[in-house]
Amino acid sequence: MELRRRAFLATVAGVGVAVAAPGLARAQGAAVWRKRLTGADLDTAARWQVAGTELGIPYTLENGSIGYLFGNTFSAARPETNQDWRSAVMLRSKIHPATTGGLVFDKASGVRSNGLAPAIFHSGQNGLGIDGVWEVSAIPNDGITFPNGRQLISYTSVEHRTPGPRNSLWKTNYAGLAYSDNGKDFVRTNLKWWNNANNDDPFQVWTMQRDGNWVYVFSVPAGRQHGAMMLRRVRWDRMLFPAEYEGWGWNGRNWGWSRPCTPILTGRFGEPSVRRLSDGAWVMSYLNAATNKIVTRTAAGPTRAWSAEKVQVTWAQESGLYGGFIHPWSTSQPNDLHLLVSTWRRNPTGRTTAYHVSQYAGTV
Repeated sequence: MELRRRAFLATVAGVGVAVAAPGLARAQGAAVWRKRLTGADLDTAARWQVAGTELGIPYTLENGSIGYLFGNTFSAARPETNQDWRSAVMLRSKIHPATTGGLVFDKASGVRSNGLAPAIFHSGQNGLGIDGVWEVSAIPNDGITFPNGRQLISYTSVEHRTPGPRNSLWKTNYAGLAYSDNGKDFVRTNLKWWNNANNDDPFQVWTMQRDGNWVYVFSVPAGRQHGAMMLRRVRWDRMLFPAEYEGWGWNGRNWGWSRPCTPILTGRFGEPSVRRLSDGAWVMSYLNAATNKIVTRTAAGPTRAWSAEKVQVTWAQESGLYGGFIHPWSTSQPNDLHLLVSTWRRNPTGRTTAYHVSQYAGTV
């Protein structure tokens, strides 16, 4: 158990691990903190044993409610306990994030008899993945629901993590897809978008948005390192056919589909989140890992130019922050952009002091 605990601390992906600077002044970002959504002292722990967790990626489910995808999850507040380690976990809610009390989770997907919300698909957990490849964890990146009710989750199979200050790097084996027809049990397919030896493949961490018959896939390299953001599209009913994905590229004269991908943005990206908001606006959010700020950009459509970054949440507001996933019920109205922000903070001895997800509200 101790060996496995140390392996987790050395390799777990998808988190920031810096020690917060003492006495740091509170900066004013565009978004304001609404509430903490997970923790050992909240009902997520009492009802489903979801205490220490990360991500909380929101997407629209088959019944119109929202599913929230959590990554590495534990029934204790601190991940180093390794207690009931799971990934991924899904909670659900019909509560609008703009309500006075903020988000409240209604239920969990596939709850066991002891009340524990289980992992919704297989994860190696410092062992072998579905294909016999060593896997630290399988981390959800985004979810989508099709008109026929099927749900699809994009995820990364994490090979290892390199410890270091603030937003440390990790390497993935590949990006993959998992599907479900009941919304509870997801099957990891054999489809793999393999990473390369240099860990700079730009198709590893996906966010997806359906608009009509097309699903637009924005992707970046793993590990919050500098690299390119790429854009592809595929018909929703052809997502399990890799040859059907079309790249958005520049041929020297103009942009067009069915071309090799050309970067639409470059930077040091954390996990991206793109949503077509309920009033039609397109918004992108991600951790700028060079500045340690969660930022947003807007565009008139997926292939249109993206605006300059707008700071939403800063390290001074939430040290150890990452994520910043956009709630699909957000709008472009003032204070109606709802973000789910993760934090993992540790003290100078390495002990976790915070590992949870919070709700913020900002303006695009």
